[in-house]
Amino acid sequence: MYRAKWAGRTAQTMWLLAWLLLAPALACAKGADTRHAVLVVGDSLSAAHNIPAASGWVTLLQQRVNQQIKPAPEIINASISGETSAGALTRLPALLAKHRPSVVVIELGGNDALRGLAPAQLRGNLEKMIVASQAAGARVVLLGIDVPPNYGAAYRDRLRKAYAGLATQYKVPLLPFLLEGVALQPGMMQSDGLHPTAAGQPRVLENVWPLLKPLL
Repeated sequence: MYRAKWAGRTAQTMWLLAWLLLAPALACAKGADTRHAVLVVGDSLSAAHNIPAASGWVTLLQQRVNQQIKPAPEIINASISGETSAGALTRLPALLAKHRPSVVVIELGGNDALRGLAPAQLRGNLEKMIVASQAAGARVVLLGIDVPPNYGAAYRDRLRKAYAGLATQYKVPLLPFLLEGVALQPGMMQSDGLHPTAAGQPRVLENVWPLLKPLL
């Protein structure tokens, strides 16, 4: 048991060390680039699931920054339907190296919960993503999710504490529940009860905007 714990800690230490070594190179690359990009790494809630891509909140975000921010940052949507925190963590290094974002928006957790992943494991994956993004010179916005009551009060509480703990530890803005004012609202959720309709997407953007605007 102790050997397994030591191996896990060693692997995490090596992962973080690799990022610390890579950070100067990424920072130099970022400094040489004049783009002001926002990278959104999420799941189906940010990938415009089952609705036109133009109706999704990330596309609406691009339209808003085009109107309100000069020069307008490029919004890069790297969200994938069905994505988990482990999958996004695997993809993140290449995304950071390619796009060199100044802001990274992390919206993950729903699919982890559907698969029964322990909140502590979700927190560990999200923590690595935050550390990697900050090491690359990006500021981070964390978008949280909630789960239906049938998951149990204890699970929901651990999930909330996972997001809140990361936000406090790494000093990142946190939206506790992305679908606040959308979930359970007539006409704003698709028949699966999990994904917003096109009509609900503007409200999702309004939830995110107050956290993101100051970073732009």
